[in-house]
Amino acid sequence: MELRSLRVARLKMLWMNKTMGITDLERRVVEMLLSGNHSTLETLRAQFAVSEVSQREFTGVGFFTHFAIPPDAPRVAGKRSFQLGDVHADIPGLRLGADFILFITEGAIDFLEGFTHGDDQWPETVDTFRLTYVHTVGAVVRGTSRERDWEALWRVLGP
Repeated sequence: MELRSLRVARLKMLWMNKTMGITDLERRVVEMLLSGNHSTLETLRAQFAVSEVSQREFTGVGFFTHFAIPPDAPRVAGKRSFQLGDVHADIPGLRLGADFILFITEGAIDFLEGFTHGDDQWPETVDTFRLTYVHTVGAVVRGTSRERDWEALWRVLGP
């Protein structure tokens, strides 16, 4: 087994041996992704409040954290499927940081993807991090800040 495969296997064991509860990084990222005054975000916050982590997959360069949403939790009107992905994390050991996408499937929170850039591998532990919002024009990142690009968010969420 090559060194990278051994490292991925070790990281998977570390993550899987943790309780299936949400990590501080995951919680804070989702809270930032769901912040704002919009009925869709309010519905998703209500779902997140009663959600449980059902599965966590580690890829070596990131992770997928799947959520179980109770059937009686409110759903986004029209069972819309879309993604929210304007949060960036500066994490020690990652040259370009990490980004995150929250997938909403048929009106319910489905999973959170976190990923690195370039050749960076996901660190074994993430104890410290700084979260900011990403500002883009098309596919080009303009920068990051503590303030959200509300116009870009409204284009995703609609009226």
